[in-house]
Amino acid sequence: MSNLHNERYDEIKSLLKKSRFIFEQSPMTSDTESEPDTQINIAKDIEARASQDNKEYETAQADEKKSSPDDKTQKYRISGGILALHGKNKMDLDITTDDKLAFQETMDEFIDEVSDLVDFNTLNVYPNNVEWSGHLIDEDLNFTFTIGEDSGIYIDGTMIKIDENFDELVHKLQQYYQKFKSKWSKIIASRKKTSETNAKDN
Repeated sequence: MSNLHNERYDEIKSLLKKSRFIFEQSPMTSDTESEPDTQINIAKDIEARASQDNKEYETAQADEKKSSPDDKTQKYRISGGILALHGKNKMDLDITTDDKLAFQETMDEFIDEVSDLVDFNTLNVYPNNVEWSGHLIDEDLNFTFTIGEDSGIYIDGTMIKIDENFDELVHKLQQYYQKFKSKWSKIIASRKKTSETNAKDN
């Protein structure tokens, strides 16, 4: 048993010695052409490369959800709410009468069918999906509706009390979501068709 402890002790001692050697190593001259006379520390150089690798990976992950620099956004204020159209060119950002009516109906129907005490956030219309969220004041609850890749209803709140009122609210949100999905799926399809027609004409 003591032999095993001694082996572990020796192994740890050896590892500590190696790590000290790397960190305390005298600087070496860089052999790169761009930095011929600069001094570098091997351990710090490895550490910097590792952290750079992590940064690049995180950026790639984050960029998947973000829009590309070519994407443009145009916001429209309609009856106190904001509708944001996202697209690659000016035609994608043009609002139609159908878009305005759908947005107005969406807010009115939500107030009638779900809750009249609500603060709506921007309704975002992308080429392939729609996202809309808001805050239900009475319940102190945030909701998000999405259509597209991650379609569904999402709710967020702190210490939500699960009772009959909550069950009823969830039921109302589910029923209203079907109407929301149907309406905005048609809008996306219509905008795609218009965009394709305009592209063929040009």
